[in-house]
Amino acid sequence: MFLLDQLLARAVRAGELTVTYADGRIARYGQPAPGRAPVAIRFADRATPGRIARNPRIGAGEAYMDGRLIVEQGDVLDLVRLIRGGLPFETGGRLEPPAVWRRALGAVAGRIDRLNWSRRARRNVAHHYDLSDGLYDLFLDADRQYSCAYFTDPAQSLETAQADKKAHIAAKLALAPGQSVLDIGCGWGGLALYLHRVAGVDVLGITLSHEQLRVARRRAAEAGVADHVRFELVDYRDVSGRFDRIVSVGMFEHVGPPHYRTFFRQCRNLLAEDGVMLLHTIGRMGGPGVTDSWTSKYIFPGGYIPALSEIVAASEPSRLIAADIETLRLHYALTIQHWYDRTVARRAEIEALYDARFYRMWCFYLAGALTAFESGGLCNYQLQYVRDRRALPITRDYMAAAEARLRAAPAPLVPAPA
Repeated sequence: MFLLDQLLARAVRAGELTVTYADGRIARYGQPAPGRAPVAIRFADRATPGRIARNPRIGAGEAYMDGRLIVEQGDVLDLVRLIRGGLPFETGGRLEPPAVWRRALGAVAGRIDRLNWSRRARRNVAHHYDLSDGLYDLFLDADRQYSCAYFTDPAQSLETAQADKKAHIAAKLALAPGQSVLDIGCGWGGLALYLHRVAGVDVLGITLSHEQLRVARRRAAEAGVADHVRFELVDYRDVSGRFDRIVSVGMFEHVGPPHYRTFFRQCRNLLAEDGVMLLHTIGRMGGPGVTDSWTSKYIFPGGYIPALSEIVAASEPSRLIAADIETLRLHYALTIQHWYDRTVARRAEIEALYDARFYRMWCFYLAGALTAFESGGLCNYQLQYVRDRRALPITRDYMAAAEARLRAAPAPLVPAPA
């Protein structure tokens, strides 16, 4: 208990946390803070506090999943916000160079963490994306966009923000009818179908998920556009041909730093001389790091969130020119808040699909992700690349004009993923 006492005393700053231990002892941490409701938790056994203290990164999540850490006042999002919000990414005093041993330890941990061999890629993707279709339908928007939305107004609905995200991306691609587009990591096909619908382009979407492939192909067939929007189960490294445009949304997080140069080299080889590429990825606002051990074990095995420096450095040898870089600082926090609220509202259905432990795992995952974007070191990056510096207009005005036109256009009916 002593170790956990020390951890909580340091972590809980703005807000109140009450902890009831299995022996009946009650401890209180923090102090009242505006906008933060008090949180109370209880440990179901004597061993759990020690397990958490010895390995907080994985111990807390497992204890909550297993019902050994019970939130009695507030919910798990309130708890995670209380812990993580006490020391936001932006705060800190004078920065000093890290100790040599700490730099060395971080480098070794990073190398181990970032391994994502090709033979593991399909298994890693299946772990997360081949879950029941019913699960994703319960918390995503109707088009099943499982990536950061784009909020022109924080009060927007999730459906509107996801539609605006697709318009935002399409505008940066500077599309023209008849062009060929490669969608790397196409999900359930929503973006590919959208690009064809609004710009008359032919799209090849690739995925490593059997479930996503099945749904995407069905949607294209039902929309009557299967001859223009095709989907294949193939690794990006095995694609051949030339494409006028390349887009990748929410896939780069699964590539792994050892393969970044391979990824960009392949993209350059696939991109037409006057082509445009748009990479949309979760990113770190600081330098390179390591994947949270709980997330790696339960949610995204093989996943790694890149720093901007890692992305740009890896693309430079391929002579891809970074024509535009945008940091979406708060959009994913707003997105995940919608996902979290929908998950909580559909608790009974999720537990019927899986069980109560899975429901708690999913809530913990979303709570951790939300707060990482809200006060931690994560954001989203959109990087636009070209091979030829003259491939696009010399100012960004064309993006705003195209985006306004796309957002104003009525949205045609398309087959839903379910």
